[in-house]
Amino acid sequence: MGAFRWFSLFFFIWLTCGSAHAERRVALVIGNSAYKNVPKLANPVNDAALVGGMLGKAGFENVEVKVDLGVPEMRKALREFGMRARDAEVAVIYYAGHGIEIDGNNYLIPTDAVLEVDTDVYDEAFALDRVLATVEPAKQLRLVILDACRDNPFAKTMKRTVAARAIGRGLAKIEPTSPNTMIAFAAKAGSTASDGDSKNSPFTAALVERLPTPGLDLRKAFGFVRDDVLKNTSYRQEPYVYGSLGGEDVPLVPAKPAATGPQASPDDAVRRDYELALQIGTREVWTAFLAKYTDGFYASLAKGQLSRIAAEEARAAAAEKARQAEDEKTRLSAERAKKAEQDKAAAAAKAAEDARLAAEKAKQIEEAKAAAAEQRRKEAEAAAAKAVAEKQAAEKALADKIANEKAAAELAAQKQAAEKQAAEMKVKSDSEQKVAALAPTSSQPTLSPPEMAKLVQSELRRVGCLTGTGDGDWNATSQRSLTLFNKYAGTKFDTKLASFDALDAIKARQGRVCPLVCDHGFRADGDACVKITCRSGYRVNDDNECEKVPEKKPVAREDQKPRDADRKQTETAPSKPQASGQIICGQAGCRPVRSGCRLERSSAAPGSGSTGSSYAGNGMGGLVEVCR
Repeated sequence: MGAFRWFSLFFFIWLTCGSAHAERRVALVIGNSAYKNVPKLANPVNDAALVGGMLGKAGFENVEVKVDLGVPEMRKALREFGMRARDAEVAVIYYAGHGIEIDGNNYLIPTDAVLEVDTDVYDEAFALDRVLATVEPAKQLRLVILDACRDNPFAKTMKRTVAARAIGRGLAKIEPTSPNTMIAFAAKAGSTASDGDSKNSPFTAALVERLPTPGLDLRKAFGFVRDDVLKNTSYRQEPYVYGSLGGEDVPLVPAKPAATGPQASPDDAVRRDYELALQIGTREVWTAFLAKYTDGFYASLAKGQLSRIAAEEARAAAAEKARQAEDEKTRLSAERAKKAEQDKAAAAAKAAEDARLAAEKAKQIEEAKAAAAEQRRKEAEAAAAKAVAEKQAAEKALADKIANEKAAAELAAQKQAAEKQAAEMKVKSDSEQKVAALAPTSSQPTLSPPEMAKLVQSELRRVGCLTGTGDGDWNATSQRSLTLFNKYAGTKFDTKLASFDALDAIKARQGRVCPLVCDHGFRADGDACVKITCRSGYRVNDDNECEKVPEKKPVAREDQKPRDADRKQTETAPSKPQASGQIICGQAGCRPVRSGCRLERSSAAPGSGSTGSSYAGNGMGGLVEVCR
């Protein structure tokens, strides 16, 4: 009897407390939209609400959604969540809002941050390492999701205390040091994420669709998220995951147990309680069962069991009275009681026996009712199990059909996209070939040679092959510049004229082609020549380098007296007679005028003396040689 009481007590405790406590999973969701010092973000608050609802439906025990947190509120939220994570197996933090990367470190920015200078991030923002330390106590999985890779407006206005300090675009790559830790970025390190055109970002929309899939490993789930975001952003945004997990699958939502037969009905728990109460079968147990389950099919069965117990108790009481009456009758007979008393006792015994028989009959009726009810219960459970099995089979068939149709649709879409891309590439190639074939004949007559020369000269100046102005005159300088372009670009255009082919080839070059050559005394600075300036006492040498000017040595003065005497003697000496360069001709021929003589005009008649000069015979009288 004592063992029975202990078993009943255990049953009461089990009914009151329920099933064992499952693993503890906690989450903190933050969405910062209403920034006070930069333009407001539209989506983070909506994204936080969506993710919080998803985690709640995924079975997380504690999900806190915080929006528009300033510095003190964000510090408090992280501190309190760190306390909750100590007793948890799984800890998840989701953040949507502005983030910034400085010198390779990532920071999450509260809504009241000012960030006038780069060092303000240490006081007004929260390092990603601080967030990782918050989820560190979790025993099985630590997950941090950041939709914070937007184009950050703080980086454009922030002053740098050190000129070399780098402020990156998006967030920087990170490698967590703790095991079983994953960090998911909305966009790859060094790139930015899009808010999209709807009320939720493409990254968050993909998260809430893929992560809650029962039994789907997180690594594969984030792979599906990546594919969805790439597709929805035309391959401009690629999410990325950092960290590693073990070899076992780690789903956010555990997989449902595989069905091995008819599945339990939704009333599986009440059925188990009913069967346990049926094994005990006491009034107290059935009373406790009805206190927990007040209505329904199993409550009606429990009431029938209570009626059966009441009938059994009534039967037992009637049997006890009959036994007592029979004992009284025997006693009176033994004592030779009076006949009246014996008759009275006999009547009492008969009445007790009749009551016993009635109670026995009532018991049989109640047992029959209970048996019929139990049979109906079994039939109902069998029908319910069959219905559940048929429903699950139908759902599985429908899910398989939807999955097959989705896979076929995706395959068809990929095939159509590939065909479209191939067609576009073919059209583009045909168009380029057509333009290349028609360009010389269709565009050449529209430009005059000077206009064409001016265009080619302008492009040659842009690629650094021509230093002069583009005046439309295709001269030797322009030809030399095109020769230089042919040399450094590997082309073979005719340098004697400016052509469309040369113009197109030069336009196709994005940067400088010809190297920058500077004159002596100048050096190259980017795409310009800058004059070399040396400090005082230095000059530019032949190698375009500054060298020190050598000092001049004093020169000893020569004795001037002998040189002055020689000059005076030369100046006072009589000049030597020199030939005049004149010619005199006679009957014997022509000869030069003797040294110290000259020709003078004579008044004698022509022919007397037969003298003349090199220009004698001019009709102005004769010339004679006069020597003195």
